[in-house]
Amino acid sequence: MLEYLRLSGVGPAPALEAVFADRLNLITGDNGLGKSFLLDIAWWVLSRTWTGLPARPQPAHLHDAEIGFSFHGRAKRTTYVSRYDRFAQAWRGKPGRPANPGLVLYAQVDGGFAVWDPARNYWRREDGGEGRERPAAYLFKPGEVWNGLRGPDIQNTASTLDSDPLGLFAFQPRYYCNGLIADWAGWQRENGEHFEQLCRALATLSPSPDEVLVPGPLVRINLNDARDIPTIRMPYGQDVPVLHASAGMKRVLAMAYLLVWTWQEHVRASELLGQEPARQIVFLIDEIEGHLHPRWQRRVFRAVLEVMNALLQRDDVQVQ
Repeated sequence: MLEYLRLSGVGPAPALEAVFADRLNLITGDNGLGKSFLLDIAWWVLSRTWTGLPARPQPAHLHDAEIGFSFHGRAKRTTYVSRYDRFAQAWRGKPGRPANPGLVLYAQVDGGFAVWDPARNYWRREDGGEGRERPAAYLFKPGEVWNGLRGPDIQNTASTLDSDPLGLFAFQPRYYCNGLIADWAGWQRENGEHFEQLCRALATLSPSPDEVLVPGPLVRINLNDARDIPTIRMPYGQDVPVLHASAGMKRVLAMAYLLVWTWQEHVRASELLGQEPARQIVFLIDEIEGHLHPRWQRRVFRAVLEVMNALLQRDDVQVQ
């Protein structure tokens, strides 16, 4: 779990120190003071990846800017000070394999989402060796949350000149995530554990007990779109396609979906590797109340923690 950040020569202030509690931490302040910047730094410290452009030192501190941090990982406590390398234009990491901070999620204010999964992103190659053949993290742009996240195509070694002279099957698409629309529709058809968890998450994240978010039937909304689109049953009785939902509701729907997807995929990957699922989870949320009605804003903080606890179904997992 993240213990502290200590910044020098980077960010909106000459120096900054933030000490974090074990469970819930709220960062408040006016626009432009660096709240999102601090979350970006926290994500980088835990995942060693950036969701966008790397943090750049202040002009007067290109030679001595520092990012210090400490967190309790899966096996031990990690404390380190990263210094900016002006010639490499990058922040230097600790040599060797980085520490495992557990499962890390980051919901960004623009609708993007990032996941670092110790079972799928932790410094391993597909052949089991050391290296970074696996993705460093799953970084979703807003549209990819809904339509799917693709990785580099897989070369099909079985494709030969004799069986495939045109090379039509030389490469296969790789999908890290099918996206909300396809997964929700598939889960709803199967009506199994995934859909049950999604329904519980939606109910918990609902604006009030009188306005519970309930999935409606799958529908087609366009002659040129072959997808079955999930719907949400509104309090006034109409089933609205999720693509036509309000901005605030879309953010909540995406969060519910990605919480279920992240945990279920982590559990499946852990089973494939023959290891226990993570017992530490850090969830970073930028402007959790964005686009929400004030009544909904008052409920959403506790609701997110309740969703996490319901998904885990374990008492030995720490959530920060």
